Order: sequence, then structure tokens, then C-alpha cells
Amino acid sequence: MRTKIPSYRKTNFVLIRKFTDYFCRFFIILKGGAMEEFTKELLDQLNVDTAFTIGPFAISESVVITWVVMAILVLLSAWLTRGLKVHNPGKKQIVAESIVIWLDKFTISMLGENAKEYSTYISTILLYIGLANIIGIFGMKPPTKDMNVTIALALMSIVLIEVSGIRAKGLKGWIKSFTQPVAVVTPINILEIFTRPLSLCMRLFGNVIGAFVIMEMIKMVVPVFIPTVFSLYFDFFDGFIQAYVFVFLTSLFIAEATETE
Repeated sequence: MRTKIPSYRKTNFVLIRKFTDYFCRFFIILKGGAMEEFTKELLDQLNVDTAFTIGPFAISESVVITWVVMAILVLLSAWLTRGLKVHNPGKKQIVAESIVIWLDKFTISMLGENAKEYSTYISTILLYIGLANIIGIFGMKPPTKDMNVTIALALMSIVLIEVSGIRAKGLKGWIKSFTQPVAVVTPINILEIFTRPLSLCMRLFGNVIGAFVIMEMIKMVVPVFIPTVFSLYFDFFDGFIQAYVFVFLTSLFIAEATETE
């Protein structure tokens, strides 16, 4: 007597077979000569072009796009905060106040009461990375694809983390915190000063580049309209997720640094 295969197992078999078929097609395409084109496109994304020079200083493309992102945020903030009123606020002012209140609640919930004074920095970084990640929709290369940008963001955050710890505990208390919970872990706690910025930098840079690699693989394997759907996901949803992860980890480290007994 033949055993009946459950319907959910049949579905799994179909999905596995389709995935295997797409996987094999991808490698067949690569063998067909697309590997060189794929590698060239990846290197082009990793390459940091010089936009222009000012004397001996070379201004990279990522710096120029960062200026564009900053200009958008500054102009938008200036427009939303123009003509503020104490009584009978307009719709624009209500929108601005709603954004500020939401950002404050969102960042303070991660930072905690001891570190709520740093919520403005966290909100600014969240807006910058979020907008920088989705600016590729308008034909510009996201500055977060430049490792120099992610390194700078990580260094800024780690300096703030250590400074917040010194301000909350004092210099002696901050030094003493490296011996907690027991003195034997002191080398590991000191090592975290260097591993934390490396983790923040590589996680942001790696995820942005990883999204590009996946998109290129999808373009090679599936029909034209499928990459458009995934592009919207990686440009919008995934871009904001990476911004959230960066500020969440930074907030977590700041909350830990400012925690007092």
C-alpha cells in the first residue's frame, strides 16, 4: 500500500526543487561569462570615486552625497520649524512636533533615563543612515557603501560611548568599570573598546554590500520584474533596518556605559 505524502511536504519538495533549479541556473550563468561582469560591478560599487579636488584635498563621491543628505535634512528641518506658534499651531508644526516626540520616545526607550541626554545624537544618526541608505533610488551611490563613512560613524559613536561612561561614573569609576564583574575579565573589557567600533562599522558596511550582491544574483537568475520588487525591499525596508540596528547597538552600549550601581 502506497503511503500518502502530506500536502505540506509536497509544497516543501516543490520549493526545494525550485530553489535548487535557480541555484544551478545561477552558476551556469556565471560559467557563461557573467562572473567577470558581476565582479566588475561589485568592484565598481566598492570603488570610491573622487568628485573634485580643493587644492591638495580630494573630495570623494561619498562626501558629496553626505553633503546632499545633510542639506536635505537641514532644509526639511528649517521648513518644518519655520513660523512656530505657542497657540493655534498649524498642520506643519503639528507634523514637526509629532516627529520630534516620536524620535524622543523611540531613542529614550533604548537609551534609558540615565542617558536620555544623548537622544538627539541617536535621532540624528538614525535619520542620516536611513536617508543615506535609500538615496540610491535617485541614482546616487549610498555613502554607506564607502567603508570610510561607516568607520567614521563607528568612531563617532564609540567616542560618545566612552565619554558618556566617564561623565556618568567619573574618571575613576570609568576605569574601575573595566574590572567588573571580576578583575580577570579586565583584558576583555579593554578589548571591547576596539571591537565595538569594528563591529558597528563592518555590520553596517557588510549588510549594505550584501544587499547589493543579492540583488545582482537575483537579476541574473529570475525575470526582470522580480528584481524590482526586491530592490524596493532592499532600498527601503532593509535600509531602515540597518539604520535601526546601528542606533540600537550604539544606544545599548551607551546605556551600559552610563549604568550606575
